[in-house]
Amino acid sequence: MSAQKNILLLGSGFVAEPCLEYLLRSGNNRVTVACRRAEKAQELTSKYPGSTAISLDVEDDAALEAAVAAHDLTISLIPYTQHARVIKAAIKAKKHVVTTSYISPAMEELDAAAKEAGIVCMNEIGLDPGIDHLYALKIINEVHAEGGKIKSFESFCGGLPAPEASNNPLGYKFSWSARG
Repeated sequence: MSAQKNILLLGSGFVAEPCLEYLLRSGNNRVTVACRRAEKAQELTSKYPGSTAISLDVEDDAALEAAVAAHDLTISLIPYTQHARVIKAAIKAKKHVVTTSYISPAMEELDAAAKEAGIVCMNEIGLDPGIDHLYALKIINEVHAEGGKIKSFESFCGGLPAPEASNNPLGYKFSWSARG
């Protein structure tokens, strides 16, 4: 049996619940869900034993650094505009961090410091970006393995919600914030 891991999950939006449920499947993980409004995090964690809720303003550097330092891993599902701040806290605490966003210039600037701290900083780990990149690379490699050549490649990504959640004229739900 592997050792218990303490995971900090930043955010409580659409993606947080499936992430929380998945993380708790092994029984070895304890997850702290953190967001600005404690009641939002509590609403989510009340359904999952092994999880706790905290209120955390990620713009409060001292509070963010303390929360990151108290966990083995931080998963950031908050707006991409905050990910560099989260990565800085992870570097300071020498803790691993995962985000779902594209690598911004501010995040890229932290690469050497993350390596020096000996932490893994995984970005673009979602559907788009993330899974779409893996499948694109798989397809490209298969074409090359057969002696083919890629002249052009376009990728479109999206998803449809379950029918019971498809309650708007477009039948689509965003799982991310268009505003960042």
